[in-house]
Amino acid sequence: MKPFPSTNGVNSAIKRLKGLTRLTPLEYSKRLSDLINSSVYLKREDVQQIRSFKIRGAYNKIASLGKDQIKNGIVCASAGNHAQGFAFSCQKLKIKGEIYMPATTPQQKISQVRMFGGDFIEIILDGDTYDACQEVALLSAKSSGKPFIHPFDDAEVIEGQATIAIEMLNQFSKEFDYILVPIGGGGLISGIITVFKELSPKTKIIGVEPEGAPSMKNSIQYGKRISLKEMDGFVDGAAVRQVGKIPFEISKSCLDDIILVPEGKICKTILELYNKDGIIAEPAGALAVASLDIITEKLKGKNTGVLICGGNNDIFRMPEIKERALLYDGLKHYFLVNFPNRSGALKQFVTQILGPNDDITHFEFSKKSFRTIAPAVIGIELKNIEDFSLLVERLKKHNFRFDYLNKKQDLFQFLI
Repeated sequence: MKPFPSTNGVNSAIKRLKGLTRLTPLEYSKRLSDLINSSVYLKREDVQQIRSFKIRGAYNKIASLGKDQIKNGIVCASAGNHAQGFAFSCQKLKIKGEIYMPATTPQQKISQVRMFGGDFIEIILDGDTYDACQEVALLSAKSSGKPFIHPFDDAEVIEGQATIAIEMLNQFSKEFDYILVPIGGGGLISGIITVFKELSPKTKIIGVEPEGAPSMKNSIQYGKRISLKEMDGFVDGAAVRQVGKIPFEISKSCLDDIILVPEGKICKTILELYNKDGIIAEPAGALAVASLDIITEKLKGKNTGVLICGGNNDIFRMPEIKERALLYDGLKHYFLVNFPNRSGALKQFVTQILGPNDDITHFEFSKKSFRTIAPAVIGIELKNIEDFSLLVERLKKHNFRFDYLNKKQDLFQFLI
């Protein structure tokens, strides 16, 4: 295994990937440019083969292996885009591959991987989490002597991802002032750094992580790789407990900054990209775009490149995405309300508590005839964030006892 990626290795990757991966567009976004008073260019890896950049690294690594290395097949562990890139590469190169996926993986993702790999792959479901699944995959690879294709901690994988950077430089006649890159395990950003620090050294590289999974930021802060004990796995393409060794070594000395973005803001960005730009982005794909207005002052008047790294968003996740976006914007609120156990109490709530634009979107109630109060979980959607304080005032004025659930995460997640 090569210790670190290089621009020579990236040029070799370009040759391997020629005719296989798409030259994805670098699009000027007038909406985002106007929003932050900058020139914003989107690198659209959401329209790549398999709708993700991951095919670049997986194919480059697998195609770099010798015949003796692949004669018994190859192995990977993934529940997402890396598995699809791996499967696609196995089918193209006619190599037998084992793909280990957590037993909790949705059937839709399993079907996608099977479609790309066809008869050249075998899917093994094992473990309830990715970490547990990877352990089994590594043991299988070791015992069988099959190469393990890591999703991010490998020089050839990183060089494959880095071909994005070469494309961006060739597609842009000026000089980028900033490049915003989502961080998961770190393979993508370390590839971008490898190219830009040599070929466009004045360009500043800013990494973007989900607020609930700041594995790179924590690692750089403590000067060593940190494994997160707790993690919000919602941004599944970027929620990684521990970044790779190679990406950490590259990032700790060369990364210019790291921005953390709340998961709710990422959800809001997914909806905006779809409704306003017609772009279908997965949570990790929207991550870098979601950071733009957090660092507006830094980007003002600059040329800014932003990576949309993937568009594999399951339509069945959209209700949760909308919910998280509304919660982030302060437009969705949940209460545990104690109703007096008498007729007319609910009617009083609707007529005296709700404002003219308030909407009940969730209501759970179970009447207990032997109790003097009857608790109900109520979700209320507002038109304007200012209406929240008025709603609370009316609850207090009319003596409705209540608990506000949005800030009680354990209870909130149990009830809703």
